[in-house]
Amino acid sequence: MDGRPCSKVACANDAVSTLTYVYADSMAVLGPLSRTAEPHTYDLCAKHSDRLSVPQGWQVIRHVSLGTAEEQQHRPL
Repeated sequence: MDGRPCSKVACANDAVSTLTYVYADSMAVLGPLSRTAEPHTYDLCAKHSDRLSVPQGWQVIRHVSLGTAEEQQHRPL
């Protein structure tokens, strides 16, 4: 394992995204993996990011990384 591990117990996969909860707004925000591990956030692997579920009445905001500027230049339209 080269990167940061998934925060889920017993998961040995590398994390690919970071999850943050905004309790006051009943919201979960899932975005690209943060540059550094931060307290009160959860780093998740691809499997656990895809399977994310939240309590009823909550909303999930998923921020998607579009890649680097170089990757965007070579992407077909």
